[in-house]
This record gives sequence, structure tokens and C-alpha cells, in this order.
Amino acid sequence: MPSDETGPRERRTELLIGVDIGGTKTACILGDAEGNTVDKISFATDHRGGPAAVLKRVCAEVTKLQEGRQVQAVGVSCGGPLDSAAGVVLGPPNLPGWDSVPVVRVLAESCGLPTRLENDANAGALAEWRFGAGRGCRNMIFITAGTGLGCGLIVDGRLYGGTNDMAGEAGHIRLAPLGPRGYGKSGSFEGFCSGGGIGRLAGMMLRDADRRGRQSCLFAPWLEEPLTAKAVAEAAHAGDALACEILHCAGSRLGEGLSVLIDVLNPEVIVLGSLAVRLGERYLGPAREVIGREALVRSAAVCRVVPAELGERAGEVAALCVALEAAAGG
Repeated sequence: MPSDETGPRERRTELLIGVDIGGTKTACILGDAEGNTVDKISFATDHRGGPAAVLKRVCAEVTKLQEGRQVQAVGVSCGGPLDSAAGVVLGPPNLPGWDSVPVVRVLAESCGLPTRLENDANAGALAEWRFGAGRGCRNMIFITAGTGLGCGLIVDGRLYGGTNDMAGEAGHIRLAPLGPRGYGKSGSFEGFCSGGGIGRLAGMMLRDADRRGRQSCLFAPWLEEPLTAKAVAEAAHAGDALACEILHCAGSRLGEGLSVLIDVLNPEVIVLGSLAVRLGERYLGPAREVIGREALVRSAAVCRVVPAELGERAGEVAALCVALEAAAGG
């Protein structure tokens, strides 16, 4: 067999480079078309130097990963808003100063490879659809909840971005006239069901509990700093009744939001990432109960609501999936 310096893994399949740009960390990943990571370089996102400093470092690390290898394409996953068709980042809240930054042009000129940009929710949808909990389906919704709430849509076997890349902004749906604020709107899906939203919901419910003279182990940390979804989950796990009610309320609102999406999009699978995986059935159980009451019976009957499968590798695989789209000319 002829010698090949790239090694056996790289002979078997095409290589891709994914770039995952986050508010605190940026990662450049060399991987293959099966979503496997071959090499990875991570570094802190440099806010002091702005987008120019980060992109300079990204270009340098991508060049290192290219050396001696036949790389097919580069994919970039980044928080929105952005214009994927133009390859431009449009000022994400976690990346101050990233206003109208032509990420694709800069990277493509540096590495000479087809390059594509997608928001992180869409990239996550591609990853779970190809390699995670959505494998084998044609219609899938991916929901990720952290500080905010993101949504990516796979419709008829393709990523759906809408007319101007704004499809899937489910966090903006108003679920109640009043409620915790998220996505600039009180009572929104993001307000009730994101990590930050659950913390704000906890504050609202604690104020009401205080007026009623109820007790909770959450009162002490709440007086020191804003509550987090993690603190609520830990208190619920310890058996705190109010914490369990907070998660039940958030889970019920999750069910209301998912019911709207089920009725409109008729998906086979809804994949819930990040927060839903960590909170488990205390959060997902109430959501499933509400879907059973609220969603159209025929639509709900064919839709599974499941936790994401990719775990800690989700960001890496998501960026590689964007590169796969670039390699395919998508």
C-alpha cells in the first residue's frame, strides 16, 4: 500500500474544519464527514481586540489545521443575528462590537476553501439531525436553551432559514401577557424557558411566596444575587417544594410553546438541548403533559420530544456540520 502521511483516518473520508465562535471561547476543529474530531484548537475569545483580533487568530489556527491535509471546506457556527447567505455576523449580544463582520469573506480569502456561516441554533439542528437524536427523520425542531432560547428547523430534509434568515426565532413567541422577560418581551417563550428566564421566573415566584409566608431554601441565595436555573434545579433535587413548582411552571410553559410549533410545523421529532438535558423529567414531564392537552391530537401522536444526544461534543459537531453544508455547496 502506498505511504500516506495523513494517516489511516484521513484516507478514509474527507476532512473538514469547523469554527465555533462563542462569547467566552472559540474553537477550531478538524474533523471528518462522520462528525468525528481529529484535532482541535481552543482559545479565549478576545473581546479587547474586537472581531479583527479573533478572526486573525482563527485564520492562523485554521491554516495550522490545513497543513499537509486535504481539507474540503470550513464551517462557522456563531450566535445570531447574522446573515448566512452574505456570510456576515450582525451584532450578537455575546460578541460586543461584532457589527456587520464579513466572517466568511475573511476566512475564505485566508484559507482558500468553501466557507459557510450559520447561527449556532441552526448548526445545532444540523448536528442532532445528522448524528444525534434526529437521525433518520425529515422534519425536526431543535431547541437549545441557555442564557437565551434558540431554535433550528429541519423541514423536508433540509435546514430551513426562511426568507431572510429569521426562521426559528421561537423564543420571541409570547406565551402570556405577563411573565419573565426574554427576547425583549415579557411572558415570552424565552422568558419562561431559557436558563436566564427560569432564574427570573424563580424571582417572581419567590416574591409571591414571601408575601404568602412560604419557606424555601432559595430565599437565602436569592437575597445575595439573581437566581440561576442551576440553583433552582439543585433545590428541587433536594426536595424543596417551591423549587419543584418553579420547574413545573417552566416545564408547562415549555409544553405550551412546543404545542404551537407542533401545530404549525407537524414535526417528527423535537430535540431539546442543553438546559432540558440537565433538568430532566422535572422539566420535560410537565411539558409532555401540556402537549397532550394543547397540541392537535394527530400532530402530537407522530411527534417525539426527546433530549439531545451529542452532549459536550455538540458545538464541535455543529461546526463540522456547517462545513459539510459548505462542501456540498449549500
